[in-house]
Amino acid sequence: MSDFVTFVSLGPGDVELISLKALKALQQADIILCPSTVSPVGNMLSRSRDILLELNINDSVISLFDVPMSKDRSHAILCYKEVAELIEKHYEKRLKIVVVAEGDAGFYSSTHYISDNLISKNIPTERIAGIPAFIACAALANIHIAKQEEELHIIPGIISSNDLKKRIEAGNSIVIMKPSQSEQAIKQAMSSINKVGIHYFENVGIKEKEFYTQDIHKIIDRKFPYFSLLIITKE
Repeated sequence: MSDFVTFVSLGPGDVELISLKALKALQQADIILCPSTVSPVGNMLSRSRDILLELNINDSVISLFDVPMSKDRSHAILCYKEVAELIEKHYEKRLKIVVVAEGDAGFYSSTHYISDNLISKNIPTERIAGIPAFIACAALANIHIAKQEEELHIIPGIISSNDLKKRIEAGNSIVIMKPSQSEQAIKQAMSSINKVGIHYFENVGIKEKEFYTQDIHKIIDRKFPYFSLLIITKE
C-alpha cells in the first residue's frame, strides 16, 4: 500500500515529456483514475487515457471518470466529490491509487477539487510535477517567454479586449491558457497592437494535430478550439 494518493502530471501530451518518476508511479499503480468527457454521440473521450495506453499502461487498471464541460461548475464539482468518495473506498482496501492530470496537476488543474476533498477526509496526497502546456509551446516555437526582469502574466482564459491591450502596452509577457473563452475580445485586441510577438498554438503534444503560427491574419481567421494557447512577447 502507498501511504499517499498520488496525483501524476502527464505533461502536454507527448509521452517523451513525462518524468521517470511519473512513469514509475503509473507502472506501480493498482488503479489509475483518468478524466474523460462524453462526445455528442455518447462516446467516452479521454486524452489522458490515450497517453497512458501509449505508455503501455495496462488498460485494466485505468478507470475513467466523467468531467462535465460546462461554465456551470456545480455538476463538475459534484462529480469530483464522487471521485473522492470512490478513492476513499480504494484507499481503505490498501490499493496504490493514482489520479492523472494533463499538464501539471498543480497548475490550473481541476484535480485540485479531488485533492481538497481527500484532504478533508484526512487522506494524504502527493503530487508529481509535469510540464505545463505553455512551457511545451514555448519550446516548440523556440522562444523565451520572459527574459531578465520581465514579468510574466498568465491568464486562464477570460479577459476583455481593453484589459489585454493594457497588459500588452505595459510590456509584460502574456500567456492566455484558454483563448477560446475570450476569442472575440482577444482578436479585437490583436488587430490594434504592434511591436509584439504573437504566438498561437493548437494541440501541442499531439504530433498529428499540432498547429503553430505567428501570422496574425491566420490567427484571426481561425476558430480557437479548446486545446489552444497564446503567448504574447515583446519584440
